[in-house]
Amino acid sequence: MKAAVFHGPNQPLKIENVDIDEPREHEIVVRTVASGVCHSDLHFVDGLYVCPTPAILGHEAAGIVDKVGSQVTYVKPGDHVIACLSVFCGYCPECMSGRPNLCSNKSATQRPKGDKPRLSQDGNKVSQFADLSSYAEKMLVHENAVVKIREDFPLDRAALIGCGVITGVGAAINTAKVEPGSTVAVFGAGGIGLSVIQGARIAGARQIIAVDKFEHKLALAKRFGATHTVDASNNDPVDAIRSMTGGTGVEYSFEAIGLKKAAEQAYECLAPGGLATIVGMVPLGQKVELDGFSLLFEKRIQGCYMGSNRFRIDMPRLIEFYMQGRLNLDDMISRRGHLEDVNEAFRAMKAGEVARSVLMFE
Repeated sequence: MKAAVFHGPNQPLKIENVDIDEPREHEIVVRTVASGVCHSDLHFVDGLYVCPTPAILGHEAAGIVDKVGSQVTYVKPGDHVIACLSVFCGYCPECMSGRPNLCSNKSATQRPKGDKPRLSQDGNKVSQFADLSSYAEKMLVHENAVVKIREDFPLDRAALIGCGVITGVGAAINTAKVEPGSTVAVFGAGGIGLSVIQGARIAGARQIIAVDKFEHKLALAKRFGATHTVDASNNDPVDAIRSMTGGTGVEYSFEAIGLKKAAEQAYECLAPGGLATIVGMVPLGQKVELDGFSLLFEKRIQGCYMGSNRFRIDMPRLIEFYMQGRLNLDDMISRRGHLEDVNEAFRAMKAGEVARSVLMFE
């Protein structure tokens, strides 16, 4: 099969042929139809995070089941599915306590070390990124890495739900539990930030302040539900947010970029008792610094992984929100391309030109 292969940081991905194995007992082969290009992949391309190479990146995808292993009962060939990187074992303490996104036994869903790899070139292992590797024509994954969806739902929109949308909407609804009538600030109006804004709107927030340095992204944020915007290129976001909230700050804030400074500003703009949720991937080794005295006012900060999702419950709900007109996925897709356009998609993302690029395979 064709795949975009990652050979190391600061190098373009190369379109190459990769061998894919047959599915084992609990594995399935999914024919990739659409894959979103997510900022998390860019962190690895830029060397901010480390991934064994060669590897196939990509983790925001939807497709159609092609083959199933002998013990798979959840899906069958022809089913439409969304892939999700928060693959779960189903029986560890985290899974059993209702937090499968934090599964501590993912090795149970992977092939043992020394076993034949799922992906290879000339007999040598190709690393499977996030247990998915969606920048390829097919994905060989554990059955617990997909959710079956209705067949009348467009798969390019479905791909977005697989990471950016579930992460952002989930951060607002599941992780932070935004309350109706509350005030919210969102730092970053890319794919995840726009999803946080939509989650806050669905949750009933009365004031949603979007912060970004690109004017066209702030305009897009208003289309997705932001009530106010702050241009961070010529304003201090913390001062602006306090001014917009009568000097108190917001009850909930979200950092959706992965920048140390933005994470600190998300905390600083909180009202007493407020909660900051860091959704972006702050580079390895960087510390987020807080003013210790401010903790006396019961301000809180927390992380977020994949929107605290229970993806087989949450993703079908997001699909219903879309079908009802309450979740806007259409305007999140700025560009569509093919597998060969993956490096251009990364460039456009770094330049702030897109909300989301989607690679189409058919």
